[in-house]
Amino acid sequence: MSIGKRLFKQREFMIFVIVVAMVIIMSLASPHFLSRQNLLAVLLGLSIEALIGVAMLNLMVSGGFDMSVGSVVGFTGASAAVLMRVGVPIPVAVLLAITAGACIGFFNGVLVAKIGINPFVTTLASLSLFRGLTLILTGGRNISPLPDAYNAIGQTQLFGVIQMPIIYMLVFVILGDIMLRKSRFFRQNYYIGGNDKSARFSGIPVDRMKILSFTLTGLFAGMAGLIMSSRLGTASTVAGTGLELRVITAVIIGGASLKGGEGTVFGAFLGSLLMAIIMNALTLLQVDVYWHTFVIGATLLTAVLIDSISKLRGDNKRTKG
Repeated sequence: MSIGKRLFKQREFMIFVIVVAMVIIMSLASPHFLSRQNLLAVLLGLSIEALIGVAMLNLMVSGGFDMSVGSVVGFTGASAAVLMRVGVPIPVAVLLAITAGACIGFFNGVLVAKIGINPFVTTLASLSLFRGLTLILTGGRNISPLPDAYNAIGQTQLFGVIQMPIIYMLVFVILGDIMLRKSRFFRQNYYIGGNDKSARFSGIPVDRMKILSFTLTGLFAGMAGLIMSSRLGTASTVAGTGLELRVITAVIIGGASLKGGEGTVFGAFLGSLLMAIIMNALTLLQVDVYWHTFVIGATLLTAVLIDSISKLRGDNKRTKG
């Protein structure tokens, strides 16, 4: 098989080609698209989604997914703000909020792995539960202003140009991709997602790995909540609303399967980048904001259909073979 054919069979390469095509089209459609300010805004906008996407990809590879990440983002940001308001030192408030995110993920993981509740039902319940707790905790009001030392987490600029959320995103995407590709420990998730029963018979601690994957997802969502609230300088009661759909859409676009066993962190990042460019294009082209949610839903449906059709074709080829 030629190098060209191999490249076109790679999901990541195809997404990269689409991203390049979108950049070319938008550079012709809008003179503002390639401006430094707009490009940094695109990267800053996708930083939260791509960060959570690292953990979500790992979870989906193992055959699970988490609908509660958006609520965890809002809950952890609000928790840190409330703790600081009552006099808790900033480092302690940050640590406790991140721990809360990890505990929520652990809670979801235990219900799925040990109790056997469906991941969709479990995390959908957690979505409602922790969004409600956020409203109770804050009294339904945004909390601002936040301390400058806390805001520095998300507002500090590297070299006076690049905001730190972009740096956090790039660091975790690179580390996550390396770990999932090279680490024997994390690669066990591919076997779990591919065939849960076979993984158990081969000695892989399936339940523990699933709980760890959910815990990491909650942990990353917790970090994202702190980064978002510190960047905005306020803990919003609606922070993270709808974020779970955007993250899952980006991860599926990037090559992950709802059935598990497939996907890479780099692919998830490219999926997030493509989604960010699409949303930015709609804004620059002054498309009514009400269409944005429609586009996210249509993109998710298209990605799932493509994944299902490719799986069906693969199964048919193996059957004929």
